[in-house]
Amino acid sequence: MRNLTDHVRELIALEGPITVERYMSLCLQHYYATRDPLGSSGDFTTSPEISQMFGELIGLWMLEVWNGMGRPSPVHLVELGPGRGTLMADLLRATRLLPDFAGAAQVHLLETSPSLRQRQQATLASSGHAIQWHENVDDLPEGPTLIVANEFFDALPVRQFLATDRGWCERLVGLEGDRLIFGLRPEPETALGNPLRQDDVLEWPSASIDILQALSRKLARDTGAALIIDYGYWGPAFGDTLQALKDHKPVDPLDEPGEADLTTHVDFHRLAQAAATEALRVHGPSMQGDFLQALGIEARASSLKTRATLEQASGIDSALTRLTERGATGMGELFKVLAVTHESIEAVPGLPYLSVS
Repeated sequence: MRNLTDHVRELIALEGPITVERYMSLCLQHYYATRDPLGSSGDFTTSPEISQMFGELIGLWMLEVWNGMGRPSPVHLVELGPGRGTLMADLLRATRLLPDFAGAAQVHLLETSPSLRQRQQATLASSGHAIQWHENVDDLPEGPTLIVANEFFDALPVRQFLATDRGWCERLVGLEGDRLIFGLRPEPETALGNPLRQDDVLEWPSASIDILQALSRKLARDTGAALIIDYGYWGPAFGDTLQALKDHKPVDPLDEPGEADLTTHVDFHRLAQAAATEALRVHGPSMQGDFLQALGIEARASSLKTRATLEQASGIDSALTRLTERGATGMGELFKVLAVTHESIEAVPGLPYLSVS
């Protein structure tokens, strides 16, 4: 694949500055198409890669919700952005507790990266399930559906607007010589109204909202539930959360386009509002640590340690702490969990019902 930096420079030189959303989209398409970004040799690590406990508890959550749905068969089990397939493998192993679920579940993975599809195929080869891959949510089959999205929405592009004395002006990526720089569109976005405070940054996750609304329409029609786990906040809020990671370290988002992982923090309030427009029930959000503890992660850790060596037991304790730790940067607090369900599903494990306004 040609050098993305040169492509972006040529694009800007030809068409003028591009939006942050378009820049992120170009970078992320290149990034995920050309590498396995996970693990110590990649750029970041996700919860399923930290411990099998994470995926196993998600599997038990799915069993409870499936029971509450009346055990439909078949049921489409969907993961958005499944990485190496680790979460799905652990989830499926846990759901063997109910053989009827194993017989009913049809596994679907939403993945566009050829290299990650190969990793997923290898990881899930012994699962006993035929795997179907999809390019987008509109390709998913009709019928009762259970969806999990772990660190999926943070990797979708967003628009950014800066509060100026002219109003909300969209942030752009342009050129200064050969160097990529941030700039602003001169004309304000009048539909956003007038900002209260200059220099605030507003992020608008149009791609996330579109996908959540498409999933919500499906769930409203076919019944089911979606479990969303990501780092983020309950808005409305202002701030520039665009960040880039390479080799597990932060880097400048404009350096080496397509060679680092670009993400933004997820606004769970906007996702909840998108689901509520389709008359779905919303549950949560809760902090990841509270959610996993409610599902029994401490008991699961104790069970695993009974069959572990001292070194393995230490690793289990370390993983437990990492997944549930509080504090501004702890995964247990920074990561939030939200579920959206068909109106017939009144309660789900570990998450309170929320009336969305």
